[in-house]
Amino acid sequence: MERLWNLLFLWYSQSMAKEPENKEIRVRFAPSPTGLFHLGSGRTALFNWVHARKHGGKFILRIEDTDKERSKLEFEQGIYDALRWMGLNWDEGPDIGGEFGPYRQSERTHIYREYLEKLIKTNWAYYCYCSKEELDEEREAMIAQGLPPKYSGHCSHLTEAPVGKTPQLIRFRTPDTRVEFKDVIRGTVSFDSSLFGDLPIAKDLDTPLYNFAVVVDDELMHITHVIRGEDHLSNTPKQILFQKALGFREVAYAHLPLILAADRSKLSKRYAETSLFEYKKQGYLPEAMVNFLILLGWHPKDDKEIFTLPELTEVFELSRVQKAGAIFNEEKLLWINGEHIKIADPKMISEFLIEKTTELYGKKFDFDFAKIFELGKGRAKTLNELVDVSGFFFDLPEYPWGLLTWKDETSESIKEKLLLSKEALLAIPDELWSYEKISEVINLLAERHGKGLIFSPLRVALTGLKASPEPIAVAEILKKTEAVKRIDHALKKIP
Repeated sequence: MERLWNLLFLWYSQSMAKEPENKEIRVRFAPSPTGLFHLGSGRTALFNWVHARKHGGKFILRIEDTDKERSKLEFEQGIYDALRWMGLNWDEGPDIGGEFGPYRQSERTHIYREYLEKLIKTNWAYYCYCSKEELDEEREAMIAQGLPPKYSGHCSHLTEAPVGKTPQLIRFRTPDTRVEFKDVIRGTVSFDSSLFGDLPIAKDLDTPLYNFAVVVDDELMHITHVIRGEDHLSNTPKQILFQKALGFREVAYAHLPLILAADRSKLSKRYAETSLFEYKKQGYLPEAMVNFLILLGWHPKDDKEIFTLPELTEVFELSRVQKAGAIFNEEKLLWINGEHIKIADPKMISEFLIEKTTELYGKKFDFDFAKIFELGKGRAKTLNELVDVSGFFFDLPEYPWGLLTWKDETSESIKEKLLLSKEALLAIPDELWSYEKISEVINLLAERHGKGLIFSPLRVALTGLKASPEPIAVAEILKKTEAVKRIDHALKKIP
């Protein structure tokens, strides 16, 4: 067997050396639909997608749903929704009504069966009859002796089934060798396969296990690069062994650094298991989430930190991904989101504001929401904050009359100045109501009576706040009737 393995390794290495350098880049994102789509899943998908787009390659979605008990349709739908929200479309799969569906492992069991039978026929695999109790007992005995726990190979030499026993697993005959590969991110990585024992590859011919199924899929889907989290690093040598035994090509591997907390400890469940859509509910933009995730382990050549998805496809380089853990910084995510809000599409934000305010206040407002966005975008880090800082447009806050005062001016003086502002606004014809016209008449009053004395009470009257966007811009959005109505409300407050 050892001689066979060495010959196989030599053939494999020579065949790899002959592969064309200009072949199409093909990557895959292969989540299991057994839980919510979280930050780690989003980052893995993004790095794969950007690498494929950078090189004009293909991004393939494969649902690894062979765990029938834990796989759920709602989790699978969550994968599709999250990828679409992030703007990560996939390029290949079964046709479903003119769109690409994902590949599903549950629909490919007949393919895995063929390769399992091939390994058994060529003596690379065999049936194991050991019960779980026997395996547990064996494992405990090895640990007690200070040995690395692994399968002893008890069933590897059987020529027929033991009396009264049925197969429990199909195992791979693991050769004693050193498995070495060059990781794109980590450089040369080496494992001693003698520590593995004979690896389980299937429960039976129709139930393959993860490490075996992915090897078959990656070969048949012509995957060139497997980009995944560092937690999969220990799976790689096992998968390489299966590739070699089946005569498959070896793919290029790139293992992304773990996402860590600020103190470099394991990321808490609060963040690690939070659905990506929780961030959407909190008012984070998909563009900001993409920008934040790409910086979890990757560094651009310059100090630029704000990127759009098209920009990333131009500048991203897999070789610039770091080995060390990537620090999750919620404050940075918030800052990045605020920066993306500033450059967001006004139409898209307007649609969000219309939907959100209608939901909150139970009615639709006849406002120019694009202008509301322009006024509030520099004061909000999330879309929910944008709704909050713009809330005075939709519901005038209650405020004490003293907020209308300016320095030591008397109530009579404040009342007089508000009346002047009201009369000036009423004099503007409806068809001429604009920022320019409002600015003209209000600034004229400010020149005559003092800027603070005119603007301060007008600001409070229109917004109910001492600090707010400029009152002229607010008045334009409120329109004449509502602006005058709010001034009247203020006048009634003054004793």
